[in-house]
Amino acid sequence: MVSTTTKILASLAWAYVCLGVIAPMILREAYQIRLEAINEYGPIIHEFDPYFNLRATEYLYEHGAKQFFQWFDYMSWYPLGRPVGTTIYPGMQFTAVFIKNYIVGDAMSLNDVCCYIPAWFGVFATFITGLIAYECTLECNSSTSIVSVLWGITSSSKSSYNVKKQTGSSLVPMLSCLFSMMAMAVVPAHLMRSVGGGFDNESVAMSAMVLTFYFWVRSLRAGEDKSYLWSLLTGLAYFNMAAAWGGYVFVLNMIGIHAVLLVVLGRFTTKVYLSYTLFYVIGTSLAVQVPVVGWAPLKSLEQLPAFAVFLGYQLLQFCEMRIRKEKMSKKDAWKFRFKLIGSAAMLGLAAMIMFTPKGYFGPISSRVRGLFVKHTKTGNPLVDSVAEHQPAKANSYFQYLRHFVVLAPLGLIMVLIWFGDSPSFIAAYGVTAYFFSHKMVRLILLMAPVASILGGVALGRICAWSLNQVWPSNDSADTKAIAVGTKKGKKGGKADATVSVIDSATMKWVKRSVAMVLLIVTYMTMGAFDTYCWKIGKHLSNPSIIQVGQTRDGNIVVVDDYREAYHWVRDNTPTDARVMAWWDYGYQITAIANRTTIADGNTWNHEHIALLARILTGPAEDGYKIARHMADYMLVWAGGGGDDLAKSPHLARIANSVYRNMCSDPVCSQFGFVQDKATGQRGPSPQMERSLIARLLSNNPQVVDPTQFQEVFRSRYGKVRVFKIVGVDNKSKEWGANPKNRKCDVEGGWFCRGQYPPALLQFLQEGKDFAQLEDFNKKGYDEDYRKQYFDGMKKKEERTKAMKNQQGREKEL
Repeated sequence: MVSTTTKILASLAWAYVCLGVIAPMILREAYQIRLEAINEYGPIIHEFDPYFNLRATEYLYEHGAKQFFQWFDYMSWYPLGRPVGTTIYPGMQFTAVFIKNYIVGDAMSLNDVCCYIPAWFGVFATFITGLIAYECTLECNSSTSIVSVLWGITSSSKSSYNVKKQTGSSLVPMLSCLFSMMAMAVVPAHLMRSVGGGFDNESVAMSAMVLTFYFWVRSLRAGEDKSYLWSLLTGLAYFNMAAAWGGYVFVLNMIGIHAVLLVVLGRFTTKVYLSYTLFYVIGTSLAVQVPVVGWAPLKSLEQLPAFAVFLGYQLLQFCEMRIRKEKMSKKDAWKFRFKLIGSAAMLGLAAMIMFTPKGYFGPISSRVRGLFVKHTKTGNPLVDSVAEHQPAKANSYFQYLRHFVVLAPLGLIMVLIWFGDSPSFIAAYGVTAYFFSHKMVRLILLMAPVASILGGVALGRICAWSLNQVWPSNDSADTKAIAVGTKKGKKGGKADATVSVIDSATMKWVKRSVAMVLLIVTYMTMGAFDTYCWKIGKHLSNPSIIQVGQTRDGNIVVVDDYREAYHWVRDNTPTDARVMAWWDYGYQITAIANRTTIADGNTWNHEHIALLARILTGPAEDGYKIARHMADYMLVWAGGGGDDLAKSPHLARIANSVYRNMCSDPVCSQFGFVQDKATGQRGPSPQMERSLIARLLSNNPQVVDPTQFQEVFRSRYGKVRVFKIVGVDNKSKEWGANPKNRKCDVEGGWFCRGQYPPALLQFLQEGKDFAQLEDFNKKGYDEDYRKQYFDGMKKKEERTKAMKNQQGREKEL
């Protein structure tokens, strides 16, 4: 027999190996893989949105919180401007400034802090993901199965879990934790938003999300009467999430869904009630303090379900208290529940009917609506033009999750076998995240933690069983790690014979052989997964603003055209110059070139973007007539690939959604690329060829009227061109710069919107305001137009698919 002291020493040694050796190695790898971009290119901000985040962080650092929240930026969305302080999720900016002021000080610049934050928080998210897996595989939290729970419901008996005391010697929780950390450390689904330089909201928000989820499952730990106090921290972590990213709505509803699931599974208890109530009250009370969130938790249709769950929990708790106090019979108890809940439902329905016509409830956004509609498009051409909003394809999961596409479903099965309150959250999270990520490829990001956890649980339980076969121990919990469960059989007879066979030397040898194979396969699988992730991680680490290319003679060159162009604009144009470009580049122009832009990635004003799209995709002469009242320079992306000409069909559809005379149909089928029957080459259609954007990107300089536009800069490799607009209307420019022409919400206030110059009114009057399909507070949905849009987009997709199939057949021949 092994002594108690030896067991304690062995447990301490195992804990040291896991927490002191293996875990730090995993976290170190998580950090190193995220520094690939910084090591190769230096501390450079990536993409588009991160440049706005950097600029906002610099403003907060220089001016303080009060001025930040009252910042009306007139350098963006000219001539309207944008109230940045009340339309931004400021959590990331405050985090960066806090780190700069109180942690790193003068050791790092603010730019460097912003570049390293994604890597730092990526490591933190990796660690917390492991803790969630640990919590959900503790023996006390996973002591039943989904079959037992469902049987308890159908048999009308109260669902109860057989809570076992955690011995601390089980391999399963620790191995599940480590494998989950290994996956989260390098999985591409998380890397795509956490590489160094990718200073985007999700880089901080993912850490806040998994922290919220950890505190939530921790508050449900079985066998601890006071564990609900952890929900206080759940509310605080949720506040951090709400301040950092609009994805807080997913976190709120995910916990709400789990709260409902616990009721359905017969797991509603006073502790569960207190956990959800404390989370919701504290989290919502703090979240509404964030200006961009405001009262949305109590008004937005996207967030009201969680509020309904909160009210439902109050009713359920009241019912249970009354039932216990009055010692009602089972029949009377159900009558009382139905009567009270039915009355509450009627009152809620009456409130909905009363407040809906008054515009109290906010509409569901196009992006959220796109997650539920049958169409592959949302009906908003602006939203549909963004690649991240497209549905995820099967190969997308394989690309971003790789081996965990198989391991995660296996882990889900194991979670259902070893079930409990905490594991049920992971099951619900996995199914919900898959549903939403399938609808929008960008949301595969949400799959990263849960796929890592489920895959980690699968590998943890498999390896725990395998290790106990190779090195047997007296810990019965571990020897049963991979078994579904055992039932006590009758003494003697067949039961003894079965036990004899299982315990025979031959069977032990077979089990050990299988265990060795499983351990080897696990090692090879994780090795291949790690190699793949480093390869993909290097690709994800390439900043789009700097590219590595190859010349015709085979030389590798660094293409820095975009920053070169922005620096030229900064150094060679007046400080009050207005630069017109498609909204994709607005953030970079204001942050790097420090010049006023017409639109950017905030995309808050559909009509304004449609006006910009009209300028670019309309006839060159018509575009010039509007542009001279709004800008001094025109910046366009050229050079093939995702240049402005390739994007222009999307621009045309956006323009036509407001200015209906732009195209002959809602999808602008006549504006695009057509194939020349004689040469077989694809080129601009006649309508596209007449557009301003096509003229500016043409290699024939004669198509650009020099009395309207003069090319003043072309980048080294031709990726960017800058044109000076000739004959700028100075009256309109002076009118837009005059503070007297701004409309303030209150006299002397800071919220003062700019207005369009009078010379543009004739063009604006030709437009029709775009009403969101889901905005039931507006009348006149323009259903005929939308039907034509949906039908046209469907036909367009079918033609594209048929063309690809034809090209495939031609290649085979």
